[in-house]
Amino acid sequence: MQIIEHSVIGTRSAVLRLRRHDAQLQFVLFPMLHVANPQFYVAVADRLRACDLLVVEGVSGGPSVLASAITLTYRVMPANKRSGLVVDNIPYGSLGVELINPDVTTKEFARSWRAMPLHYRLMVWCLIPFMTVAHFFGGTRRLLSPEIELSDLPSGRAELYSDHEGTDHLERTLGGERDERLLAALAELVRTRSAERIDVAVVYGAAHMPAIVRGLSERHGYRPRTGEWLTVIEA
Repeated sequence: MQIIEHSVIGTRSAVLRLRRHDAQLQFVLFPMLHVANPQFYVAVADRLRACDLLVVEGVSGGPSVLASAITLTYRVMPANKRSGLVVDNIPYGSLGVELINPDVTTKEFARSWRAMPLHYRLMVWCLIPFMTVAHFFGGTRRLLSPEIELSDLPSGRAELYSDHEGTDHLERTLGGERDERLLAALAELVRTRSAERIDVAVVYGAAHMPAIVRGLSERHGYRPRTGEWLTVIEA
């Protein structure tokens, strides 16, 4: 199942509605890209206002040099004014919808980072400046290339490494614990609120979505039933 699609008209994100036959609660998954055309975030915000609960990504606990350095690799794209792109600017806390954030804290993220072997951490620090420059000049081209495509099949989210072991380490740091924390929060909602007819929006980076779809399917019997394409960036 396609989550992020590349075509001649541009790049699109699939908003997926997951249902279970014996539950009233439904999940609506919003695969997010951290940088997109402004219209994409307007369209997402409009749909979030119609939901009953938002489960939103975001490392909490104050500023982090590490997180700032990693996010700089995409935050630099809108600095190139010709791109027409913006960083995700949705005011999630001001949409008038109940919100929870099950993501890790900066301290927990730093602990996972320190668990990586030193030589991989040094490699990341060395690659960040090159990626930042590459995204400043070629970020739009990357968002409009086939490599941006994503399906619900397992795949590494880390583009910083080409070797398998390094990818596994970074995958665990950026995704593993955070995905499990999210799935635990969703499991609690299924346990306590499945009899309620509510739409629960899960607003997370697209790279997290394969694990979310598989987790809801394998652990709770939820299946994608309908989908809607939103344009992230036009060709």
